[in-house]
Amino acid sequence: MNTTFKTYPMLFLIGALCYSLIELVYRGHTHWTMAATGGVVLCMLCSIHLRLPDIYLYEKCLLGTMFITSLEFTEGVILNRILGLRIWDYSDAPFNILGQICPEFSALWFFLCIPPFAAYKILFKKA
Repeated sequence: MNTTFKTYPMLFLIGALCYSLIELVYRGHTHWTMAATGGVVLCMLCSIHLRLPDIYLYEKCLLGTMFITSLEFTEGVILNRILGLRIWDYSDAPFNILGQICPEFSALWFFLCIPPFAAYKILFKKA
């Protein structure tokens, strides 16, 4: 079993905790599905880093942003629109799509991708 395989469960837990804490600080509450999302996101960012070690940081952040925004949209449609959980609603944000994603938060995801990629560079010393 290689080191990266053993690393993913820990990354999932760290991502779940960090995402939940960010939401608690920003919104004052969170939902358990957002913890799971944070775990998936941190693992995916690690996968991007390990599979594409030679691309620039901004390119990794763009890929991360596209993944996070796509995941947010998919989850939003299922959780908020279909199941009616009303976890978040960006309907008031300019240029939102179905109230589930908006440019403002996509830009935020871009910048929030920087710390994990910097940490991976140190942890894995590949790129």
